[in-house]
Amino acid sequence: MLSLTTSYPEVMVDLVLQLQRLLVTKEKKKYFMKFRLSLSVAMAFRLHLVLIFSCINLICLSSQQETRFVYNGFDQADLFVDGLAKILPGGLLQLTNTTELQTGHAFFKQPFDFGPPESLSFYTHFVCALVPPKLGADGGHGIAFVVSPSMNLSHAYSTQYLGIFNSSTNGTSSSYLLAIELDTVKTIEFNELEKAHVGIDVNNPISVESARPSYFSNALGKNISINLLSGEPIQVWVDYDGALLNVSLAPIEIQKPNRPLLSRAINLSEIFQDKMFVGFAAATGILTSNQYILGWSFSRSKELLQTLDLSKLTQAPLPRDERNNLSYVLIGLVILLVILILIVLGGLYWYRKNKYAEVREPWEKEYGPHRHSYKSLYEATNGFGEDGLVGKGGFGEVYKGTMPQGKQIAVKRLSHDAEQGMEQFVAEVVTMGSLQHRNLVPLLGYCRRKGELLLVSEYMPNGSLDQYLFNHQNPPPSWFQRISILKDIASGLNYMHTGPNPAVLHRDIKASNVMLDSEFNGRLGDFGMARFHDPRGNLSATAVVGTIGYMAPELITTGTSTKTDVYAFGAFILEVTCGRRPVEPELPVERHYLVKWVLECWKQASLLETRDPRLGGEFLSEEVEMVLKLGLLCTNGAPESRPAMGQVMQYLSRDLPLPEFSPDTPGIGAFMPVSMETSSIIGVPNSSIPMFVTHTILGGHGR
Repeated sequence: MLSLTTSYPEVMVDLVLQLQRLLVTKEKKKYFMKFRLSLSVAMAFRLHLVLIFSCINLICLSSQQETRFVYNGFDQADLFVDGLAKILPGGLLQLTNTTELQTGHAFFKQPFDFGPPESLSFYTHFVCALVPPKLGADGGHGIAFVVSPSMNLSHAYSTQYLGIFNSSTNGTSSSYLLAIELDTVKTIEFNELEKAHVGIDVNNPISVESARPSYFSNALGKNISINLLSGEPIQVWVDYDGALLNVSLAPIEIQKPNRPLLSRAINLSEIFQDKMFVGFAAATGILTSNQYILGWSFSRSKELLQTLDLSKLTQAPLPRDERNNLSYVLIGLVILLVILILIVLGGLYWYRKNKYAEVREPWEKEYGPHRHSYKSLYEATNGFGEDGLVGKGGFGEVYKGTMPQGKQIAVKRLSHDAEQGMEQFVAEVVTMGSLQHRNLVPLLGYCRRKGELLLVSEYMPNGSLDQYLFNHQNPPPSWFQRISILKDIASGLNYMHTGPNPAVLHRDIKASNVMLDSEFNGRLGDFGMARFHDPRGNLSATAVVGTIGYMAPELITTGTSTKTDVYAFGAFILEVTCGRRPVEPELPVERHYLVKWVLECWKQASLLETRDPRLGGEFLSEEVEMVLKLGLLCTNGAPESRPAMGQVMQYLSRDLPLPEFSPDTPGIGAFMPVSMETSSIIGVPNSSIPMFVTHTILGGHGR
């Protein structure tokens, strides 16, 4: 020890010697205190020794910093982790999750110098939480605080080996490992008698000391059991003073007990190497747990062990309480059931209210006898079921029904979204119902619902003509039947043009709108687009409607007239005779348009070859050629050159010969196809026409 009488050289020599001992010895604290005293004495000699003292003091403080650390959460921690281990947002260190047969490790990255036996001591305090997948379930296999010469534990097994040991290390003394295990699974091969236990493991998984998890209550004076798998945070203290190893447990709200749970006299200098790492290991087996470290403090010195700030620790996610979950599920099911019942009751109310709801306006009172209730139509068609569906097309769906008196009806459901012009349209439909002709399908009345109009007509048992012309499952009509149907439709159309005043234009004559009664007589039906013809009316009153292939060229410029119906009838004549539709794009280019193809065949003296091949040989060649020429005459490009329907009837009956004309006659075959683009432009609805009528300009071949 230096004194104030010591000479300056002696002071310097002694300072150098003490400085060397401080830098190389492991008992830094002891020599540090001696060195500070000597340095204080030496300051009386030279003021410049203050600088030396400051430097040495920093070195000592730095050496103290290296022997301890504290983590009140791990969000800023620089740890080595592997396996399942990771640092979660919020600062939780998670060692394992619910993945089976896995391990997780977390180590402080810097090794600690456990040198001479006289300086070998350490103290640690950490908070952990072992959370099973659900409350009350078994979990595994626990966690352990580890002191190891290496952070690489890749050789270790999971399950009962806790991610630290393996079968080859069982019983050996070459591992240089110390582990304080919090195990939750009983392993008979390791002589573990308790399912959950705390143990001290040295070099192998067989504990040298173990006990059931509990803590000593200072207030009660006895041990209180701790459930390791409660999911609640548990405090763990491990203290080693160089001779005695103590392990203590306590819940988060309890201070460190006065008595440790485990106390074992042990010489760790025989186990530890010079450099050792401290950290945690955990493992899962078939049973799994979410295992967390909430906070961790470590020090080589008991006095320098920093206290954990428990208020800063993040709470580990608690296990699912199946009973609470069941309660929540039951409550949810009850609420859902109540909601479903209310929905069902509301639906029934709405259904009863709207099932037979109709749209009625004051102006419809005068049409009372022609109006059918929706309920009567619903019941007649058996709820518009699929079994009653007899046709579907661009206009809508057709259902067969039977009225209470036994009369069979056909109900066509038309969608519409406009009310403008509805009064005029319904008036015309009712008036058309008064048209009486044996070759017209009787229109019996109508019904209105929101967004829907229903037209009721007499049911035709043999369906529409196109089903026989184009559906090869039905037998094709003979030539006699075809010429008879052409005469029937010509008669009915002539009545529409000449009987009522003003005349009625059908505007959509085609095979799918020709119905066949029980005796196979042709009847013109589907008056969805029929209009009364006013020769003095403007074009907008008779907007361009119809089906492509049956539409006269002048529709674009002059609008509809009886002559446009004649043109459509001419296309219908060719359709019936040739057994194909007026426009078929899938055929070769020269046969796309029926009118042009028939004309070209006539020019090549092969007119008869255009007949339907399914006719066979039962026909009169002269009659077939006459009908084909009549079809070309009716489709003349010049409206004034087309015959009236009265003349057409005479030509078909052969009461009047066809006028002389040839393939080169002006207007013959002057077919101007209406493209889809053109039709979409010219089919602009007018305020006097319901939207659902003009939209059928592109209508298909359904009924």
